[in-house]
This record gives sequence, C-alpha cells and structure tokens, in this order.
Amino acid sequence: MALGNINDIATFVSVVKAGSFTAAGQQLGITRSAVGKIVARLEARLQVRLLHRTPHSLGLTDDGAVFYARCTQILDDLEETETAMAVRSATPTGTLRISLPIALGHRQVLPIIESFLAQWPAVSAEVSFSDRFVDLVDEGFDVAIRVGEPKPDSRLIARTVATQKLLTCASPAYLAKRGVPATPADLAQHDCLHFVSAGRPQPWVFAGTDQALVDTDSRLKMDSAEALIAAAVNGAGIVNMPTYLLADDLRHGRLQSLLQAFAIEPLPIRAIYPTRRHLTPKVRLFIDCLLEAWQPVPPWEGAEL
Repeated sequence: MALGNINDIATFVSVVKAGSFTAAGQQLGITRSAVGKIVARLEARLQVRLLHRTPHSLGLTDDGAVFYARCTQILDDLEETETAMAVRSATPTGTLRISLPIALGHRQVLPIIESFLAQWPAVSAEVSFSDRFVDLVDEGFDVAIRVGEPKPDSRLIARTVATQKLLTCASPAYLAKRGVPATPADLAQHDCLHFVSAGRPQPWVFAGTDQALVDTDSRLKMDSAEALIAAAVNGAGIVNMPTYLLADDLRHGRLQSLLQAFAIEPLPIRAIYPTRRHLTPKVRLFIDCLLEAWQPVPPWEGAEL
C-alpha cells in the first residue's frame, strides 16, 4: 500500500470522527476543500460511495461503515506497533519486583539478577524468595519464576525459560553400605530424605508407576533443599531433587544418580508476568537475560547427569 493511501485513510477517519469536512480540516491543518478532494479521491479509487453529504449533515453509507470499521482497526494497529517499538527501544528504569522459589532462586536466578543490574544501572531489584504461589497482581510483582504448570489466570502470561529435571541420588558411601535400588519399589528398604513444603513431605513420582511414592517413615525430613542435599552427601540417605541443585555434587562424584530409567518428564520453568498491552523494558530485558542464560540447554544440565 502506498503511503498516500494511508494518508487518505487517516483523513477519511478524521472526517467521520469530526463530523464534517471543516472540523476535520482544522484538526489536520488543511483546508476544507483539500479534505473533500482527498475523500473524493478515495471513493474514486475504491469505486464506492463512502459518505452521504448534505449541506447540513454527513453520514456513512453502508459501504462507508464497513470501510470505516476496517480503517480504524488498521490505524489502531499502526499506532500500537509504533508504541510497542518505542517501548522496546526504551532504556529500562525503576524497581523490578521479582518473586522466586527459594532453592532455584538462590542457586540459579540470583546470579542472573546481579548480572542484569550490572548491565542496567538505572534499574533496582526487590526480590522475594518464597515457595508459595504469590498473587502477582494483588501483591504488585512484575515477574515471578515458577516450576510446573501454572494455574489458569487470564491476568497473567507465562513463558517457558527452562526445564526442571528431577533425579534420585545418594552418596557412593551410602550405596556401598546399603546397596543400589533397582526399582522405585526398592526405596522402601532405604532411608529416603524428604523435602517438606507447607508441612507435608513432597511426593516422589516415577515413570511407569501407578502412584507417587511417599516414604512416610522417612527418618529425616526438612524444609531446606540445601540441607537435604548436604545430608545426602554425608551419607544419610537418598534424595529426589532437581538437577540445578545436584549438578555440582554429581559432577564431582559426591552423589551418584539412581533409577534414571524411571525418571519423569522434565517440568517447565516459566517466567510469569501480568498481562499488559506493552511489556515494560525492565521486565522484557530481564526475561531476555533468563533466556540467554538458560537456552537452548540450561548450564546445570549435561551429559554426565
């Protein structure tokens, strides 16, 4: 479409909104006669009559009403695109309020936040570490990182930035003493170290089994993932944890992975943010930093795991 055609469309929309050629001309800074010629040229090109003209009134024809509705949408889309690009190119400023799960946040997200702040000195961050699902809108968060499938919420947008793979592990010393479990059912004969959230041990789920395995007789339960892994390294038992917490201990031989044939599919790690017509630069660029750090394969994954 030629640029002149867009100008003609904009003039036609202005005429309809203003209610007369004279008022439209005043708004556009051109004469009434020039406005009339533009509309006449548009009608000639389209080969339809767009407006009913009388000395005292102006109205849309049926074809004009259809054309006007489409033209206003086109102009709105152009304005939206221009505004979105302006926002996209803007320098991020202000406070970025972030909600993070405790273990993933401390181990993997905090270094990215520090790098983001170093790159964008006009941004500050306020970070909340909690394993509960915060209400981003009501509590005023700009973005949250969550693991698994989010609850349906039309106020939020979710974007997958990585995946969480769970592994069952124990120290070589523990396995040498107690033996290596061959199936999930064998775990009933072992000391399983369970992570506790909201007062309940979190279930261990394995592929090919009918239900989650929860060892309610576990001798050691904690609400700290870091403490559980330290206990496993010290030979206290078996843990079932995400690879982003286990990677270093696995690579250095302090832990040994078990039951990999029964591992479930990885869970999505998502950046969640409130729906807005224009995503603010600070949120967009922070998500870009997450993707750059974690795609296509997050650094905590590797063939040795």
